[in-house]
Amino acid sequence: MTHPANTATIASSSQLTANVSRGPADGKCIFNEEFKFVLLPVSYGTVCVVGLFLNCCSLWMFVFRLRPWNATTTYMFHLAISDTLYVLSLPTLVYYYAKRNNWPFGEWLCKIVRFLFYTNLYSSILFLTCISIHRYVGICHPIRSLKWVKTRHARLVCVGVWIVVTICLVPNLVFVTISARGNETLCHDTTKPEEFGRYVRYCSSVMTLFFGIPFLVIVVCYCQMAKRLWKPHSPSSNQSIPSYKRRSIKMIIVVLLVFAISFLPFHITRTLYYTSRLLKANCYTLNIINIIYKITRPLASANSCLDPILYFLAGDTYRGRLVRTRIE
Repeated sequence: MTHPANTATIASSSQLTANVSRGPADGKCIFNEEFKFVLLPVSYGTVCVVGLFLNCCSLWMFVFRLRPWNATTTYMFHLAISDTLYVLSLPTLVYYYAKRNNWPFGEWLCKIVRFLFYTNLYSSILFLTCISIHRYVGICHPIRSLKWVKTRHARLVCVGVWIVVTICLVPNLVFVTISARGNETLCHDTTKPEEFGRYVRYCSSVMTLFFGIPFLVIVVCYCQMAKRLWKPHSPSSNQSIPSYKRRSIKMIIVVLLVFAISFLPFHITRTLYYTSRLLKANCYTLNIINIIYKITRPLASANSCLDPILYFLAGDTYRGRLVRTRIE
């Protein structure tokens, strides 16, 4: 997803070399973005195909093979819904970048597609946080979990997640816009240049609320879980690790991998990119940060393909039912 008309004009590598010393303040900083016209269509197309297949299979499993649901299954089902809605929007982006930043679908579809990206991003983070807290309570407070961890509570939490994320991301529908460049129409995921400062402040608040705080909660929960899980189960050193411990360890590893691959790089590079634009960094620095930022965009989308791995590795019931389905 790009911001070509906000502060920079896209051009070839040779043009970049000729203008690399100019800053964005003079409007003549030229980005080398040729790579994205290959990277983004290929990566988004791959995420669309793989993510749609995996999440449709997951939804089928949840609906037809895993009834009745427990709290964890409820969170995973809503996570799969979020991923499916997002990957269904990706064909429009594949077309957009394959056509070299030409958006023929109108302003409102542009707004909706950008809105779905952030909705999936932050609802996924919150559902993963819910799953992590749920497992933390079960591991570290097993007696209390009998009272606290109920399927009906999970349903209410999921409804709350959808409502809060939707309300907080509604400003994106206002900020996001399209613009004309010659005979082409650009679909931005930021906003008009004069609104960019306000947009960055808004994004920073959303990032703190939906990424920073959940990430800290997950780290604290996993540190406490790790202390409990790595305690010897009994004095016998040769006793195998109980299955619930193995399942929890797998879940910790998968969730941390999703954050390390998808969420953390994207938020770090986006912060650097927005900050460098606000501070009017020199063109060479801005171009390097822009390239790194564009590379992390497909990684953020890849969480739609990584989440089904969580269902398979962290849930013995899911894995067992899937295996039996394949045998049948």
